[in-house]
Amino acid sequence: MIVAMQDQATEENIQQVIERMVELGFNVHRTTGAAQTILAGVGTPEHFEVAEFKVLAGVHDAYRISSPYKLAGRNFRPEGTKIKFPNGVVVGGNEVVLMAGPCSVESREQILLSAKQVAAAGGKFLRGGAYKPRSSPYSFQGMGVEGLKLLREVSNETGLLVITEVMEISQIEVMLPYIDCFQVGARNMQNFNLLRELGHVRKPVLLKRGISATIEEVLLSAEYILSGGNYDLILCERGIRTYETYTRNTMDISAIPVLKKLTHLPVMGDPSHGVGIRDLVPPMALASVAAGADGLLMEMHPNPDKAMSDGAQSLYPEQLEKLVAQLRLLAPVVGRMIA
Repeated sequence: MIVAMQDQATEENIQQVIERMVELGFNVHRTTGAAQTILAGVGTPEHFEVAEFKVLAGVHDAYRISSPYKLAGRNFRPEGTKIKFPNGVVVGGNEVVLMAGPCSVESREQILLSAKQVAAAGGKFLRGGAYKPRSSPYSFQGMGVEGLKLLREVSNETGLLVITEVMEISQIEVMLPYIDCFQVGARNMQNFNLLRELGHVRKPVLLKRGISATIEEVLLSAEYILSGGNYDLILCERGIRTYETYTRNTMDISAIPVLKKLTHLPVMGDPSHGVGIRDLVPPMALASVAAGADGLLMEMHPNPDKAMSDGAQSLYPEQLEKLVAQLRLLAPVVGRMIA
């Protein structure tokens, strides 16, 4: 159930509504927007009347939520969610935020050079894997904690924020001091135990769509994190597996405007994994922004031909610079901006 409070509702009015919802057996999630406070009641009380809440003091409207995702739906935050980071970067605002870097941290020299190139191109986040989920057990698995330390070190030097992938619950506490945003990869989109734990963490999370996940399944996975009280969540379209084999995945551009309609959460595009071919990444990045993406997550390596993972889909530094120049021309056309 959703209860939308009036603009002039007092804190006493709000607390009275919350108390009544709790009495009925709801788990109440509160969000305060620019115009009004929204109370989302999650749970399945056996008997309750929506009409009862419509007449309570300070209530503007009350209605049942028909969709299976209660907190991820746009009704919970009609004005949309803006995620603010410590250095002033906002994901979900007017600016299209760029996150870029190599697939994995390989050495201090490599990640420092990557960070400088990302910052020079206008990026706000440095991406790079410290722990790498690889299809083959014989492939490079990442540098672990040492990789996290390098990410933090070079980010402090360049002013970039850090986003990197978390693969299991035991890594969460280890990663907290070094990162600014957790990334949940496609393979873990339905790792519900991990999602539940990330719901209890007060640090932003980027959740990637699974390779065969429907949009409803993405939103239900998001619900696991939101239901734990962590509302700083970003969704990411990174391509799905279809019968087409020319590209690594099929970049589902249509998912971006669909998600923007259904949910209040910011939506990113990951064209690197979406197509897996370097020369196709820029046009898919442009298409993502044209479709309404709040940002882009892309792989860029100082020397992709010698990368230890995902070199074929990693942009050259000069390609990233050229792409950002094109994005600066495109963004105003769709009412956005690139810093």
